[in-house]
Amino acid sequence: MSDEDERLLVEAAQRDPSRFAELYERHFERVYAYVVCRVRDRDAAEDLTSEVFHKALANLGRYEWRGAPFGAWLVRIAANAIVDRLKRTSREVVDSDRVPDAPAEPEATAVEDWAIVFRLIQDLPPDQRTVVVARYIEERSIKEVAAQLNRSEGAIKQLQLRALQTLRSRMEGANA
Repeated sequence: MSDEDERLLVEAAQRDPSRFAELYERHFERVYAYVVCRVRDRDAAEDLTSEVFHKALANLGRYEWRGAPFGAWLVRIAANAIVDRLKRTSREVVDSDRVPDAPAEPEATAVEDWAIVFRLIQDLPPDQRTVVVARYIEERSIKEVAAQLNRSEGAIKQLQLRALQTLRSRMEGANA
């Protein structure tokens, strides 16, 4: 999707909030990956990701297109939600000298690299994409993914290998 297409989608969602679902689908994996890499707790990451999209929908009318991707705005909301969570949990810490460190500011290049990875994942064949998301985003075991897809564990390992090889070669092409 081009920047212009995304801008039009954002404007459509601003006029009709039911169109926000398209933005959610497009950016969910990127936001979830960003959050889970920083909080390292699956339940907290799911809660924070939900909070990010809730805040984004609630504030969509105030969003202004300034040439930066809509996903960057969502990542900014995610970064703020993580900091807010850390502040809340640090206030709850009793009898402890250690306060959790605030996460580092997301570097634009790192966020963009993740965006490329997620776009490449979206371009994988459906079975490979399902395996990659289940294994690395949802943190499921080979056995769980095999049961989900009604395939053998060997078939899942093969799909995972092919997906990772494809992603690696496409990433090398994207960075060239």
